[in-house]
Amino acid sequence: MAMQRGSLVFGVTVGLIVALLSYRWISNPVDRSEREREEQVVLQARVLLQDKLELPALEIVDPLAPQRKVGKVYIYPASDGWEVSGYYRRDTNDRWHDFLMRLDAQSTLRNLKVRDAGADIAQLAASDPAIEVVP
Repeated sequence: MAMQRGSLVFGVTVGLIVALLSYRWISNPVDRSEREREEQVVLQARVLLQDKLELPALEIVDPLAPQRKVGKVYIYPASDGWEVSGYYRRDTNDRWHDFLMRLDAQSTLRNLKVRDAGADIAQLAASDPAIEVVP
C-alpha cells in the first residue's frame, strides 16, 4: 500500500513537471519570434536564388519545404548573418543541384555557392562575383 502511494505521488509529480515544461516550451515567445525570423530569411533566400540564377522556373527544396529524399537542408544563424542550404532544379527532367547561400543580417546576399554544370550558370558566375560554381 505504501509502495502504491509512493508510485502515485511520483507519477503525479513527474506528470506535472512535464506539463509545466511543455507549456513553457510551447508558449515561449522568443522561440516563436526566432522561427518567424528564420521563415522570413528563407523566403528572402528563395527570391534571391531565383533572381541571381535568372532561371524562369525553379523547384526549390529548402528549410521551409524539406524533402528527405533529396537531401538535408538547414538555416543557420552565422555571426554576421545567416546561412541557408537547399536544392533546386529547373524541371522534373533536371537533377537536383545543391546550394549554399550566405546572407548578411539584413538578408542581403553575400555569397551563393551552387553545384551546377550548366553553361548558363557558369556565365552568370563569371560576371557576378557573388556567385560561385563548385564542382
